[in-house]
Amino acid sequence: MPLNTLIFDVDGTLADTERDAHRVAFNRAFAEMSLDFAWDVETYGRYLKVTGGKERLGRFLDDHPQYPQLSDADIARIHRRKTALYVEIVQSGAVALRPGVARLLRAARAAGWRLGIATTTTPDNVQALLASTLGEMGESFFHYIGAGDIVPQKKPAPDIYEHVLDALGANPEDCLALEDSENGLRSALAAGLTTVVTQTDYTRGQDFTGAVRVLDCLGEPDAPARIIEGMQRDTSVCVGLQELQAWWEEAHKGKGTLRNG
Repeated sequence: MPLNTLIFDVDGTLADTERDAHRVAFNRAFAEMSLDFAWDVETYGRYLKVTGGKERLGRFLDDHPQYPQLSDADIARIHRRKTALYVEIVQSGAVALRPGVARLLRAARAAGWRLGIATTTTPDNVQALLASTLGEMGESFFHYIGAGDIVPQKKPAPDIYEHVLDALGANPEDCLALEDSENGLRSALAAGLTTVVTQTDYTRGQDFTGAVRVLDCLGEPDAPARIIEGMQRDTSVCVGLQELQAWWEEAHKGKGTLRNG
């Protein structure tokens, strides 16, 4: 059976939201709550290795006992305010989809492929991003959106992908995941999904062993992507359904894992 389903991560994959949206929203929430710290670009990058905003803040506080140690309820309250501030940033038009994402979504939709989202960011964040970048009907591009605390364990555990696969009624062997981070890749692979990674500035240099391809983005016809890891390394490509189908077939023949190509 040919490839017929694409499942997307959100933050870093659909849009490069972390540095100038999530981080900024966290810092605004910290200031509103009179907390005596803020996350610079480098610090936030280190703590991105912890999946989930509440978990990220908790780990930061564990590592910095000089700051007030907040209860789980306080962390949840800060995170709710951060989410509202993030939505405001996104609704202002400050965040764009990454190169090639809108083009690929439209091509998949036109071809009758199923589209899903597997993310542990909050549903409000996803809704705001899709509406601001794809229009009011942005959510309708996707047959199912799995987001937030809908599963017990966050990435790199496979829970969110398994949940989305179940909701779609899909076999993992018929699907391909698109991710940007090592944690996301581990989650998708553990759920049995062939995975393509489009790395970001924050995830560059992470261990992407097992991805069928690692690229700098999906690319556009006038600005193609560069393959960083995998067969045909350093090749420029505008990733479309044909390329994804070929890479998926390659992986199913046992040739898709990589390190040196």
